[in-house]
Amino acid sequence: MTHPTLLLLHGWGFDARLWDPLAELLPGYRFVRWDRGYFGDAAEPAVETPVAAVGHSLGAMLLADRISAETPLIAINGFDRFTGEAATPRRVVDRMGARLAENPAAVLNDFRERCGASPVGKAISSDRLAADLALLASHHAASTPTRILALHGGEDPILPASLRETAFKGAVRVTRADAGHLLPISHPAWCAEQIEAFLCR
Repeated sequence: MTHPTLLLLHGWGFDARLWDPLAELLPGYRFVRWDRGYFGDAAEPAVETPVAAVGHSLGAMLLADRISAETPLIAINGFDRFTGEAATPRRVVDRMGARLAENPAAVLNDFRERCGASPVGKAISSDRLAADLALLASHHAASTPTRILALHGGEDPILPASLRETAFKGAVRVTRADAGHLLPISHPAWCAEQIEAFLCR
């Protein structure tokens, strides 16, 4: 069986290295990693079909707008909109944005701590973080692929249960009850199993 190339895009406050644990567990796949450039240069290497897209958190929403309707999407801790009805209150993101303008490192590391990740001690791009925070505040994916797998953590401190249950209408939903917002890092083997089962259907 020929596996599709996996196009990977991380979420807010992380970079392409987020996928290292998962990539090690999917040896039969080729990976193309996009990077939003929060800690260096942004990168969007070209990808050839056949492809399946895998996005974490914000990355899932951004990929939904960039891929064709026929491209499978695996949304890990993902959403098609972050704020609004049955989602995160807009004021939460607005407060983050106001604080980001004053102390970007503190806001970034507070967020990463909530996710269960270590702080970042290197240079960051506050402009890119601010631009994508604005997307979190107001953007809604304009298109929805026809095949979506939504993987969630039952103890996710970032996404309310109402959002996990309603984002990406029509998606196949699987929840790891004991997991949080960093499934690719905390439960890579489980993610790999779910991805392979979904793509082999």
